[in-house]
Amino acid sequence: MKPASFDFLCPDTLEEALAALSQGGPEARVIAGGQSLVPMLNMRLARPALLVDIMRLEALRRIETSGDEISVGAGVRQAELETWTSLGRDLPLLAAVFPWIGHVQTRSRGTVCGSIAHADPSAELPLSLVTLGGWVSLRGHKQKRRVKADDFFIGMMATDLAEGEMIEAVHFPRARPGSGYAFREVGRRHGDFAIVACAAVADERGLRLGIAGVDDRPRVFSLPPLDDSQFDDAINDIAWSLNARDDFHASARYRRDLVRSLGRETLKEASRCRA
Repeated sequence: MKPASFDFLCPDTLEEALAALSQGGPEARVIAGGQSLVPMLNMRLARPALLVDIMRLEALRRIETSGDEISVGAGVRQAELETWTSLGRDLPLLAAVFPWIGHVQTRSRGTVCGSIAHADPSAELPLSLVTLGGWVSLRGHKQKRRVKADDFFIGMMATDLAEGEMIEAVHFPRARPGSGYAFREVGRRHGDFAIVACAAVADERGLRLGIAGVDDRPRVFSLPPLDDSQFDDAINDIAWSLNARDDFHASARYRRDLVRSLGRETLKEASRCRA
């Protein structure tokens, strides 16, 4: 299939882009890498009247460090962050996650913020942002606001993005000294969306376990420090608390079993990395 007809704008400034989104209302959409939106256009699952291409806007193409935070602009491609020289030191969880995101070809076109905006509940970048306790900066024609990642994702491919707004940047906390990070994923094939993915952080405050692919959005759970005898009961409680579902890829029972096995491995690895 081919997309329904639409108008296309490639603005020279962020202000021009925001004005177009404001005027276009619910019929206007931002396009950046296009790895999620273009297939939806071709299948006519999305029928915007206006597409606003933001990839010429240099102000959105930056990775910036400010104190304990890494800000990634809306025009930064996934491959650019993946090859950023400070990634392994400042964002070790993302360094572990990137090889699992699609393929080299899709990462060279897709943007970090585009994956956050698409909000697929099985996607790795939303899971990472939630697990790390990150933030999303939203920008409209007349206002800016900043939303916690865990509040930004509100359901299956649904977010807190309001009409006329776009994601300007996402913000990841820098790795803290003495913290451990780990990631595990199972999919039908490498590069597919996860059937279940788990990300973990271990630090002096305890443990955080993020889970994707089971509920209608990435979920994160905070746990106290655990010894080996406590992992199984804690993760079993988490597995049963999730809204696991049967679909073409896996049963709800299989997903819960993956949460138990991957969750245990991920938390233990994060704890070992901290030691």
